[in-house]
Amino acid sequence: MTSRFFRPLLIGASVLSLAIAVPASAQLSVYDPTNYAQNVLQAARALQQINNQITSLQNQAQSLINQARNLTSLPTSALSGIRQSIDRTRQLIGQAQQIAYNVQDIDRVFDARYPAGSLTGTSSGALVENAETRWHDAVAGFQDSLRTQATIVTNLGDTRSQIDTLVTASQDATGALQAAQAGNQLVALQTRQLADLTALMAAQNRAASIAAARAAADEAQGREQTKRFLAPGRGYVAHDVTLFRD
Repeated sequence: MTSRFFRPLLIGASVLSLAIAVPASAQLSVYDPTNYAQNVLQAARALQQINNQITSLQNQAQSLINQARNLTSLPTSALSGIRQSIDRTRQLIGQAQQIAYNVQDIDRVFDARYPAGSLTGTSSGALVENAETRWHDAVAGFQDSLRTQATIVTNLGDTRSQIDTLVTASQDATGALQAAQAGNQLVALQTRQLADLTALMAAQNRAASIAAARAAADEAQGREQTKRFLAPGRGYVAHDVTLFRD
């Protein structure tokens, strides 16, 4: 009787002691689908934020690279060759013969050799000397014009080489600054070509103006010499001339 009474108590005590001895971490957890979905959604949002930050950093890095390219200077420069061509043309203009490209010199020469007033008081020797000097002025003007043309034709070879260099540099430009610098140098090259054309027109017009001034001065001198030749008592006096003798 006693053993039958205590046996259920012993079994219950053993079960209770086992339940107390099992740690809490070993206990089975209950699956909650709602909580699991929220955790997955939060993880996805965190991953998306990280991806956005990575994309932003990549864009900033690319922007810095582009800025560095845009600030890179053009390694090619044609300015030295352009200056040399301009200096050749300027030097040629400075070597103008007889009449310089200078207002004061032009006024001085015209007062002496191309007078606009009367030639009555000018001696015959001075008239002849001025006529010869004007002829030299005209010849020198045409020669200067031809020399200017030859110099500009020589510059054409340099122009072709410079255009090829600058266009290639513009096409190979890595940034906005290089492209702008190549464009600026092309504009400078065009400016030099305009300067050459201006010098050529000036030389041709100078030669034409000197020739026209010479023609006008020679016409005035011709009238003066004709007047002196026909002046009564002071001009030409006819003399009897015997061509054959008996």
